[in-house]
Amino acid sequence: MSEILKGFTLKAMIFLIILLSACCNAAAPMNAASEEKVDYFADNALGNALAVVQHPAGVHLDGVTYLAYQGPLEDPYVAAYNHLTDTWQGPFKAGVSDMGKDPSRDKIDNHGKPTMLIDDLGYIHVFFGGHGGMEKHGKNPLGNIHYGRNIHVVSKKPRDISSWEELDTIPVFGTYNQALKMDNGDIYLFYRHGAHRSDWVYQKSTDHGRTFSKAVSFLKHKSRTDIKADDSWYAWVGKGHGDDIIVSYDYHVCWNGGAGINGRGHTTERHDAYYMVFDTKQGTWKNVTNEELILPVTKEMADVKTLVKSTGENWTFNGSAHVDAKGYPHIATNIGKDVGEKTGGPKQTSYIKWTGSEWVGGDPVNPQSRLDNTDSRGDFFITSDDEVTFTLGYEEQGDGVIAYWNSVDGGESFTKGKELLRRKNAGWALTSIIDNAHPDARIIVAEKPKGTNWRRIYLLGDSGPIKRSKLEASVLKLN
Repeated sequence: MSEILKGFTLKAMIFLIILLSACCNAAAPMNAASEEKVDYFADNALGNALAVVQHPAGVHLDGVTYLAYQGPLEDPYVAAYNHLTDTWQGPFKAGVSDMGKDPSRDKIDNHGKPTMLIDDLGYIHVFFGGHGGMEKHGKNPLGNIHYGRNIHVVSKKPRDISSWEELDTIPVFGTYNQALKMDNGDIYLFYRHGAHRSDWVYQKSTDHGRTFSKAVSFLKHKSRTDIKADDSWYAWVGKGHGDDIIVSYDYHVCWNGGAGINGRGHTTERHDAYYMVFDTKQGTWKNVTNEELILPVTKEMADVKTLVKSTGENWTFNGSAHVDAKGYPHIATNIGKDVGEKTGGPKQTSYIKWTGSEWVGGDPVNPQSRLDNTDSRGDFFITSDDEVTFTLGYEEQGDGVIAYWNSVDGGESFTKGKELLRRKNAGWALTSIIDNAHPDARIIVAEKPKGTNWRRIYLLGDSGPIKRSKLEASVLKLN
């Protein structure tokens, strides 16, 4: 009897081991799938979800990179990556835009992309939702109106992206928000005060963004008398040395309907590159040779005092600006031929710098883009007097590519460096360089595949994209 039991027990044990092994093997693929890594951190970005002009869209602080982008219904979404623990949080919806909710509008507006700032107390601020305001908001005293409402939200707790509250601190008319925090904690918010025919302004906060001073115009819009158009501008604002804020900008010929080249009417026609500096300590504005400027700067004054480069008949799309260790400015601007399209045509990222006595440069960073007449976009960082690196998005043989382009001769020439990302038949939307960027997280990009408005969104740095669990990154289906 004991021998029978022993045999039965042995057989039962073998059967149990096989059964458990089968269960474990069956569970393994499920577990592996849940841990599968992808190189994007979210898949719910919408439309032109990012841009160089609305910045910063990301801030690195104490080992965590915080990120903002346009998501479903054009609302702002915020995520965070902890470099120390290799973990992600979010994305969380940070607010509700007035845009993206009207079923009668079949196009994504895209002008209300979020801009982010973290104050000295650790609270996270996001500005979003504006494209000039609407008729119901009343008269815009510094320009015209179009759509949306400029909104300011702040996290309810320091460094916590999970809950937000809206503040009533800024006019509804703002477009293209750009936020800066100075070394003393003062916050400056720059934007266009309305739609195309509007002044560019700034507001200052000395209480961590809880209140802002009245808007001050620094670029003037006005009607022209020689042609049927208005003077208008596009600006990029960044931190210079010490108490300085630097501004690069281009000129927009804002044509009336039916006017302009071949009667095309209102197009994105823009020309030239300009530069000036705001000394926030003294409260004065000056050009690159320290000649004081009177605000608001007009087209006539800009041409005489702040012109960096005339682009002639070529059209532009303003880029970014940074200063080197000497305080000399370096500028990226996108330049291309007018081929008769509403946007003129493709434009290629070009580099210009101040030598201390003159502006030099203007050639494309990626010369092949000029030869192929394809778009390129990006931002750059300066590592020494002779070394400049662009993070550039462009097309290469049908692929969408994000790569470093490096110069070791002070910007006289650039060569392709590390390739960070490549996708078939895709375009890219890129941000400016993340504020106080970690080397592994310098820029945010959104992939623009054909046939859909939904974008996968990536965090890129020196090691390529920062990966995330596919299960965590697949957020679109959960909305």
